[in-house]
Amino acid sequence: MSRESAPARGARTHRATSGSRWRAWLRHHRAMGLDSAHRLLRHPLGSLLTMLAIAIALVLPAGLWLALDGARLLDAELDESATLTVYLAPRVEAAEAGRIEQALAARPGVADTRLITAAEGMAEFQQALGLEDALTRLPGNPLPASIVVYPVEPAPAAVRDLAEGFREIAGVEEVRLDLAWLERLRHLAELGRRVTLGLAVLFGLGVLLVVGNTIRLAVENRRQEIEVVTLIGATHPFVRRPFLYSGAWFGLGGGLLAWALLTLGSDWLAAPVSALAASYGASFSLPRLGLAGSATLLACSTLLGWLGAWIAVSRHLAQIRPR
Repeated sequence: MSRESAPARGARTHRATSGSRWRAWLRHHRAMGLDSAHRLLRHPLGSLLTMLAIAIALVLPAGLWLALDGARLLDAELDESATLTVYLAPRVEAAEAGRIEQALAARPGVADTRLITAAEGMAEFQQALGLEDALTRLPGNPLPASIVVYPVEPAPAAVRDLAEGFREIAGVEEVRLDLAWLERLRHLAELGRRVTLGLAVLFGLGVLLVVGNTIRLAVENRRQEIEVVTLIGATHPFVRRPFLYSGAWFGLGGGLLAWALLTLGSDWLAAPVSALAASYGASFSLPRLGLAGSATLLACSTLLGWLGAWIAVSRHLAQIRPR
């Protein structure tokens, strides 16, 4: 047999296609995810305590976020109640008062107006104070006609500009606006937002420390295993992967516990809050997380767990040297 016709012998090389590499990568991720979950289930008490610590760290900023959400709803109602009262001079007749109201309504920045005649003002005053008999003895009606103006933009600066323009109209004696309480509420809301942001950052760092310390102990317990797989050529991403999944599971479990605590807390406080609001003649209910809020909470908790694990594993992998 000639040399050319002899079959080729020796080692054969196999080139992995991109599709096979992608399937192998997915299989490894699935295997590491399941393995890390099984490792957590083997130590249920320790895993539960770690998740509970994460949940407690997440409940306070999430609860403050819900409280601010309720405050935003209340602030929107207060914006709707932000009005100016334009008092007309006593000499202004009913026809002239109607023309002044039309002039005010035509101005830019005015959403609506309501004219209150002197008789209507006296009737409201009597009903509010319950002094019908005493006020009927007055020789005349001392109250002037007034116009309630509802601004388009309830911001204090815009309302002040409207008030300055109204004072220039003939027949207007006084423009009354009380925005101090609205400004105080908005300053309190801004303070609450900043406090919530600061607490969220601090407690987020707390979650990173809790997960990082737990993963650090797991890395130390599997140190020999890591050294062996590193000797046979395992890369750092390969070694890091199961610990990252463990951190993500810790974060997800902590987020679920935090969601349960927030839901139970809202149900527990719903009745007293509704009763308190009803005693003031208002209707108010505590805001809930909802679908978007729940997804945000779980995503943030899972991301914090994954990030804490990544920091801890990367730091300790740099210190492990195979012997």
